[in-house]
Amino acid sequence: MPSKHLPVKTGKVLDMMGSMQESMTPSARRIADYVNSHADDVTKLSIAELSQQVNVGEATIIRFCRMLGFKGFQDFKMDLAIELSSINQSDKSILDTDIAPQDSAELIGQKIQQGISNVLTETLNLLNFETLEQVAQQIKASKGVYFFGVGSSGITAEDAKNKFMRIGFNADALTNNHFMYMKASLLDETDLAIGISHYGNSVETTKALKLAKEAGAKTVALTHNPKSSICQYADWVLLNGNRQGQMQGDSIGTKITQLFVLDLLYTLLVREDVTGTMDKKLRTTRALDI
Repeated sequence: MPSKHLPVKTGKVLDMMGSMQESMTPSARRIADYVNSHADDVTKLSIAELSQQVNVGEATIIRFCRMLGFKGFQDFKMDLAIELSSINQSDKSILDTDIAPQDSAELIGQKIQQGISNVLTETLNLLNFETLEQVAQQIKASKGVYFFGVGSSGITAEDAKNKFMRIGFNADALTNNHFMYMKASLLDETDLAIGISHYGNSVETTKALKLAKEAGAKTVALTHNPKSSICQYADWVLLNGNRQGQMQGDSIGTKITQLFVLDLLYTLLVREDVTGTMDKKLRTTRALDI
């Protein structure tokens, strides 16, 4: 059965909080900003003390904790303390990947490499692996699999089309909004539509997924923000990370995390039929030989 349940894993509080940042109310964002800046202090505060520090009501703090998947403030504090303990035991210097104007080319390369490692770790923290398995099974069961995305996410959609076609799936990628809308409206219950939008607010991709769902297709959203508009029309939501330095932009981190999630799906499908999928990949490789 389709599932949107996104439980917070023990010790993964900050990543989930960051993924929801763009969808938070001003008061919730104020709480999140305070937690990010004073995480150690928050684990020692009572709910009344935190309420005073961030100038919001205690009920707002409880709603904030429940939005993240916790029963209340005490559960939130406990998991935050576990996470901070883990961070404190590691080398904090490796978490600082912001690029400075005086950095050498070699140091920049090392920071980007570490940034990629960080964002992949964040993706693993955010992913619901039960949901990932369900989506893999739905790909296998579907007559057609259609990837929707525009801009940078459109490039990811094209890559996914190539990857899944190579192992025998009837896959296509739609990156022009008119083509997306036409194809989405013609899908049915035997099809799967996968909308790719990092921030989850792409008007074109959201509309395409909405049309696909209304037509009866099963739907998936691949996004960083589980509270974004595209998730309203998704039977399953897969989250990718976003942790990177401010001077790096979002292209490399976004691209790699999207491809990483899709590669996980691809590998799950290969795992179930190694001989068959490898045979199809070999046949498509030979077909491309000149």
